Amino acid sequence: MTFNTLGLSESLLSAVEKTGYTEPTPIQARAIPEILKGVDVMAAAQTGTGKTAGFTLPLLQLLSGVRNTTMNSSRALILTPTRELAAQIQDSIDTYGSNENLRSAVVFGGVNINPQKQKLKRGLDILVATPGRLLDLYQQKCARFDDLEVLILDEADRMLDMGFICDINKIIALLPKRRQNLMFSATFSDDIRKLAKTICNNPVEIDVAPRNSTVEAIAQKLFHVEKTDKANLLSELLHSNSEQTLVFSRTKHGANNLARRLNKDNIHAAAIHGNKSQAQRTKALDDFKRGKVQVLVATDIAARGIDIDSLATVVNFDLPHVPEDYIHRIGRTGRAGATGEAISLVSSEERKQLRDIERLIKRAIPQGDSEELRFALATPLPEKRNTDSNGKRNHGTQDPRRTGQKRRRPRVHAGKKVPGGNKWRQSKPKAAASA
Repeated sequence: MTFNTLGLSESLLSAVEKTGYTEPTPIQARAIPEILKGVDVMAAAQTGTGKTAGFTLPLLQLLSGVRNTTMNSSRALILTPTRELAAQIQDSIDTYGSNENLRSAVVFGGVNINPQKQKLKRGLDILVATPGRLLDLYQQKCARFDDLEVLILDEADRMLDMGFICDINKIIALLPKRRQNLMFSATFSDDIRKLAKTICNNPVEIDVAPRNSTVEAIAQKLFHVEKTDKANLLSELLHSNSEQTLVFSRTKHGANNLARRLNKDNIHAAAIHGNKSQAQRTKALDDFKRGKVQVLVATDIAARGIDIDSLATVVNFDLPHVPEDYIHRIGRTGRAGATGEAISLVSSEERKQLRDIERLIKRAIPQGDSEELRFALATPLPEKRNTDSNGKRNHGTQDPRRTGQKRRRPRVHAGKKVPGGNKWRQSKPKAAASA
């Protein structure tokens, strides 16, 4: 099957041809014809399967050739949970809509709202928005929905996970009753079906991604390693592999600390999470896409929507608490038919999460080479790492892995440091608890 068989216009086919894609993915092949019919669609597709183009291409065709926008109104609304995903969708609209005479804009929080107001004032064919910022614009009378023809909810499951259900319901109540509705989600969970009943009208269901499936092109492995040794192992793995790597941390604080640690180990890293300003998030992501940064350390929410061509490796520095998030994470690599590797660092405290993940994917994740693990943890970094004039690693006689020396662990002191010196004042022992 080719894109020529899906009913797309010549102008859209020309735009697709410029991207180098020749065959549609399963979600594109099934969703595009249905959306072009004007019916409601409820689709389940994993990340990295081309679903963004799956709704962008038919939407552009449905809206092309007609200009009927009024001040502050939009003909199509695409709701998405994160700023990064919103920006990615706008990029897709710009790419595939290069030959169409349509106006589009993206609005999200964390940036100045005034330029967004100006874009809306002219009237738009397509508005891509995060729920919170869209409601802000509506409350300021800068967004109207009288002319809305199509509503698209992307990553609907993630919007529910992030607590956007109230905002979504508020937005739905503002929209015209007659419209085409498209819902894209990673799963058809009970909550998603419940939401679909309030939005869609007899939707066509398309399921190309059972929730317990993983991308076959991704080689998965894990290392059992204590929490205190994870950073050492990660640093060693990254030094032995110069490919770009996306590392997942459970917390914002942990992402910051890990990025700082990697930079100290001469690994160019940046952190991206919800506490970063939009400018910081945009710069970190842009630097990563351009190859200026080797490692991007991200939390789950911030990583949603990160779409990197040929991303080689994903590392779970912390396992996710929700098993389905493991699939979303590793799906950042192995995209569009490419191969990829997913590595998980599993501490003794994370054994339950590991069992839940393996139960979900219905397979045991193989363990990495034990010799590789022993070699990686032989010495703390970067104290024992030397480099030559070309920046390449040179273990020399300082490396305990070459000399047979035992690894020295940092001394732990109980108490407070005495100002002006290197001595420690011992804390008084705590009184024993009474029986």
